[in-house]
Amino acid sequence: MISNVLAQLAIPEQFVHPYGSFAAKIDPALLNEARKREGTNRLVLVSAITPTPAGEGKTTTTIGLGDAMVRRGASVCLALREPSLGPCFGMKGGGTGGGKAQLTPSDRINLHFTGDFHAITSAHNLLSAALDNHLHFGNELEIEPRTVLWKRVIDMNDRSLRNVTVGLGGKPHGVPRETGFDITAASELMAILCLAENENDLQERIERIIVGLNRAGEPVRAAQLKVTGAMMALLGDARMPNLVQTSEGAPAMVHGGPFANIAHGCNSVLATRAARHVADWTVTEAGFGFDLGGEKFFDIKCRSAGINPSAVVLVASARALKMHGGVAVAELGESNPGAVEKGFANLEKHVESILRFGQRPVIAINRFPSDTDEELAVIKSFCSARDLPCAEAKHFAEGGAGALELADLVMQNAVADPGPPMALYELSDPFHEKVEKVARAMYGARDVHFTADAEKDLLQVKRLGLEGLPICVAKTQSSLSDDPKRPGRPTDFDITVRGLEINAGAGFVVVLTGDLMRMPGLPRSPQAERIFFADGQVQGLQ
Repeated sequence: MISNVLAQLAIPEQFVHPYGSFAAKIDPALLNEARKREGTNRLVLVSAITPTPAGEGKTTTTIGLGDAMVRRGASVCLALREPSLGPCFGMKGGGTGGGKAQLTPSDRINLHFTGDFHAITSAHNLLSAALDNHLHFGNELEIEPRTVLWKRVIDMNDRSLRNVTVGLGGKPHGVPRETGFDITAASELMAILCLAENENDLQERIERIIVGLNRAGEPVRAAQLKVTGAMMALLGDARMPNLVQTSEGAPAMVHGGPFANIAHGCNSVLATRAARHVADWTVTEAGFGFDLGGEKFFDIKCRSAGINPSAVVLVASARALKMHGGVAVAELGESNPGAVEKGFANLEKHVESILRFGQRPVIAINRFPSDTDEELAVIKSFCSARDLPCAEAKHFAEGGAGALELADLVMQNAVADPGPPMALYELSDPFHEKVEKVARAMYGARDVHFTADAEKDLLQVKRLGLEGLPICVAKTQSSLSDDPKRPGRPTDFDITVRGLEINAGAGFVVVLTGDLMRMPGLPRSPQAERIFFADGQVQGLQ
């Protein structure tokens, strides 16, 4: 019952909006109250090495670590992202952890939860509808249809919607133009919700959204379409963090859900602040590998919010290391200590990347049932030789009890005062230089090349005076390079930037690399084929 979690955190009743028996919305006004807890207030970031297609167990490890810290008597609140229906019905499955390290009730959280994704989708598409309606009724703002930047979104993997033509059927049906859909997790509105500091900041960011250009080449912003008040109304509940719990009763603020490969990959600033407000330890995660979510956590979220973690956990598994050592995905369940050792180059690169932000990682070996003691011994030996704190974690099978050693290491190695956050680049750096610094430091790239389209986009960024924004690189999660077929630690490769997307409201510029799309497609055999509803219960959603 969520009432037990509320009592555990001692959140005053006036800041609680119950959402049935399993969740509650927490009013951000709570942050204006004096913090009641004394002592530590430490933030722990969990990220991972380059994962297998099924994921590296980063969220599961975050939950298991939180449960273990509670078992050690610590005051803990997790801060996690909300699941998207795209992965739930696509390749990866649900986003609430797994085994005995899960958020509960996982089916409700994975599917509709408290409706935040639907609210963001509706508010985003309201702006889309208002824009096309403005074009239809005279176009007073003189918007050039070919320069419209604002697409539509849907929370589903659907490749057929990447490129569409709207307004067909004659004059009564609107102005014909080419556009497309992104997945809701990649919506600029999602990023705005996750980076906004308060209600006023949320509205101001929405009003700053650039939907397109007028015929004079000047930006047309969302505020000019006069529906930002209605958008705020749709986001009224969605702006509030959600409080749920793990299967062991540890509290978790779950709010926002941008992907890390096509967006900035972090839960909301408000949820992180709320978790820190009510607990001594906050454990959060940044999606996919550290090269994506981890870098954006520091360069976008920490820079914007002025926060810095006291510790960083890097999740690694024998399965992923074997993949990086040349083993086919279908054969990852077979013991192969030699391949594990060959895959260390990928782990080593992520360790180097974390060190670039002034952090010393704790390595969490996420143990899978097929792992052998010989394989794990090889990983432990690697870490020992480099003086890297390392713990085997069996939270999937054993819950918090299986992550006690990891919890001890994290609490022992967390620094009391991490100081101001570090970043890879200065906002004043030339745009090319920002991309080059990230590509070289995080991916190990030799150089960065902008296509002609990307250079054209950059001219527009400069014309609009937005070159000083942070960057959010959209890149495959399957490789350190922009080629998903290059596992391990690729060398002698360049990153190709094929385009830029302006997110003026969120406050960054999206850098599109490789062939990555901001609307994923379903795999040949999607998870949706294995999900069904029987006897009043959702079955097969993992």
